[in-house]
Amino acid sequence: MKFEVVIGLEIHTQLNTRTKIFCSCPTSFGDAPNTNVCPVCLALPGALPVLNEESVKKAIMFGTAVGATIHKKSIFNRKNYFYPDLPKGYQISQFEIPIVEGGDITIDFEDGTQKTIGITRAHLEEDAGKNSHYGFESHVDLNRAGTPLLEIVSEPDMRSADEAIRYLKKIHAILRYLNISDANMQEGSFRCDVNISIRPHGDKKLYTRAEIKNLNSFKFIQKAIEFEIERQSNAWRDGIYDKEVVQETRLYNIDKNETKSMRSKEDSAEYRYFPDPDLLPVIVSDEMMAECIQIPELPDQKRERFLEKYGIKKYDAMVLTSSVEMAHFYENMIKKGAGAKMSVTWLTVELLGRLDGSVMTSPVNADRLGTLVKRIEDGTISAKAAKTVLDYMMKNDCVVDEIIEKLGLKQVSDDGVILELIDAIIIKNSEKVEQYKSGKDKLFGFFIGEIMKASKGTANPSKVNELLREKLLGAK
Repeated sequence: MKFEVVIGLEIHTQLNTRTKIFCSCPTSFGDAPNTNVCPVCLALPGALPVLNEESVKKAIMFGTAVGATIHKKSIFNRKNYFYPDLPKGYQISQFEIPIVEGGDITIDFEDGTQKTIGITRAHLEEDAGKNSHYGFESHVDLNRAGTPLLEIVSEPDMRSADEAIRYLKKIHAILRYLNISDANMQEGSFRCDVNISIRPHGDKKLYTRAEIKNLNSFKFIQKAIEFEIERQSNAWRDGIYDKEVVQETRLYNIDKNETKSMRSKEDSAEYRYFPDPDLLPVIVSDEMMAECIQIPELPDQKRERFLEKYGIKKYDAMVLTSSVEMAHFYENMIKKGAGAKMSVTWLTVELLGRLDGSVMTSPVNADRLGTLVKRIEDGTISAKAAKTVLDYMMKNDCVVDEIIEKLGLKQVSDDGVILELIDAIIIKNSEKVEQYKSGKDKLFGFFIGEIMKASKGTANPSKVNELLREKLLGAK
């Protein structure tokens, strides 16, 4: 039996406000445990929340980016549940009227096809604290409690782990382009819950879904989805689907590459939502709306501009606009005078091939890489020599032109110097010249190699090719 996978995602991203959503405590990461806390985020008696206006603005910006409806009036609710990292015994969230409703994004595939994924809603809420477990002890750090979250809930429109990852990466890029979240998965500021079910092909019914909680790596999200698809499919084939697949929250074990049951999944009624009596409805003024809908250029818009302005391939434009840092790096290279098409290769192949992470961690900045590309294009150095320069720059904080001089890599383009090299090689290999004259044209490459070796790679290859061809044609 073949199955269709039904996947919906709930993304929790921390908004990059300076302070928490309902108090003035800082949202900085990595501070000593329980130092960024106050009576409000500790839920001490009599402490009252005050809404952070910046979090509302950032939510509106996201809604604008995905073409959603922005509710000019929304409310905060209390979501009641008990957990050690939730000091109030409830979470302040939005339920009936979220600030953002609807919208969609388009994901792209390598073959040029696209798919639209619907967004149900995006609502504001407060983050919980963090539990750490050490043997038989558990510690609670409430520094994170009260950090503003935007929860982005998708429609169940994804049909594979690949589609889910593409959707996640697109949302991640949009958040970064908008500069409303650092979306740092390692620090937990971009996390994902996966809701997944299966059904026989052609069946339109939605079956029991399992939720995989708190995934914060694209790699592990994909692995968790693939495992869960296999688990549910096997249960169906073995006739134990109703027993094995129940509405529950599961956790993904990285070491064992499997999901395990954590707890039964509550329905919304069990959270006993009701409007928070300490918070007034959120009213978005016309002035705030006008300010927040002025958003920067987004990935899809930037990609189309790159295609039109720089004449590069569509795939290259997709890679360059996949992150705002990559797009800015590329355009800064061009501002330095580097050619648009050669810059693509030197950024996406040469530089990224030498990096463990993204361009954000690169020891070579856009100005220097752009200058290096310029030196190839103006004939100062060959592409081969440029690789040596780039390798040197990865380890040393030096200017491109200084490295070229220091390593003696400046390209020789003087006809007289190159002709001397050609004459010397021809005299040294007179027998091969005779063979070339008799019709062995493949020996042309041999002469090129010998000349480049004699020049230690500094001779201009196009000049060598042109002048050698003239010499050997004369010899014929």
